[in-house]
Amino acid sequence: MNDLPTPDDRLPHLAQVVPSLLATLGVPGFADTLDMPGANSACVLLIDGLGWELLDEHAADAPVLTALRGRPMRVGYPATTAAGLAAIGTGLPSGEHGMVGYSFEVPGAGVLNALRWCAHPGGEDLRGAAPPEEVQPVPTTFARAAAAGLDVRVVSAAKFAGTPLTKAVFRGGRYHGVHALGDLAAGALDSLRSPNGFCYAYHSELDMLGHLHGPGSMAWRMQLRQVDRLVESLVDNLPSGALLAVVADHGMVALDDTIVDADSTPGLLAGVRALGGEVRARHVYVEAGAQPDVLAAWQSVLGDRAWVGSREQAIEAGWFGPVLADHVRARIGDVVAAARGRSGVLRCDEEPMESSLIGQHGSLTTAEQLVPLALALG
Repeated sequence: MNDLPTPDDRLPHLAQVVPSLLATLGVPGFADTLDMPGANSACVLLIDGLGWELLDEHAADAPVLTALRGRPMRVGYPATTAAGLAAIGTGLPSGEHGMVGYSFEVPGAGVLNALRWCAHPGGEDLRGAAPPEEVQPVPTTFARAAAAGLDVRVVSAAKFAGTPLTKAVFRGGRYHGVHALGDLAAGALDSLRSPNGFCYAYHSELDMLGHLHGPGSMAWRMQLRQVDRLVESLVDNLPSGALLAVVADHGMVALDDTIVDADSTPGLLAGVRALGGEVRARHVYVEAGAQPDVLAAWQSVLGDRAWVGSREQAIEAGWFGPVLADHVRARIGDVVAAARGRSGVLRCDEEPMESSLIGQHGSLTTAEQLVPLALALG
């Protein structure tokens, strides 16, 4: 039941998108592995939570995106925002950029919530104990592009300007804070009018509504229609020679009644000193000498509800990519659990907000792993 799956290397990885775009713009040191069309400016628009299977199922709500998309890409493990944004910002899988979860242990600092940059769950600010530039030390694609002379911009919500996650994965780009779909589109188009313009644009609300109401819910579908209008507005106004690439960081599933609450399930917390990750992609950090017992307990309790293995087994299976940087190994749980089907491991006492969400992601199912790559050239 717990033989660990391996990634489908026949599919391109999200981490290939920005290097391919920069290569087609002529930036030295990058390779176009996705056969991008030639362009003189480019924008990658990331729609948080837009899975390939969700788009396929709701194609009628997004005709523009559906018409533009090619074959699916995979996002790598874990299928979560911190890892996906880091893949865009570094051009590397999680085993190299090191953002291995929604939350993960940073030796000397504790379990870091990568979105809020605080001790997880709900603790003190960790910017001092875990500086963003040290947690993610790889030079960003944005810094490398700017050094090569491109006009590099990050067009995203004003509230994310200067946050630790922005510094970790997007440093090097000039931040353009926006407040709604209108100025998001305007900011991206302004960047594309520069003959050496490159921008990253980000939209988060589809993911938020998927978490709150469930992917495919009426609220989610209405937001997908707004996203499609955003893409249509960009496509209709693309300058000549400007390339738009629309991608996502993960898909999403709605949980069912196979979920398990680690805080109230006998045996799951015995020998465990900390839990990281998220509902569908858990890092389990164990007390000294407890790893075999913890691994056996998690495999026994979760059964066919999850793929459960040791850190070394997950690394060997290629979950974190073909290369594992030395500083990343200790961030991965001594035991890892990736949910199957629509299950997950909640923590209703310790993570009440996260555990209350209908839509979840992080694991290795195609619903979470596959995302679209939609291209348009002006």
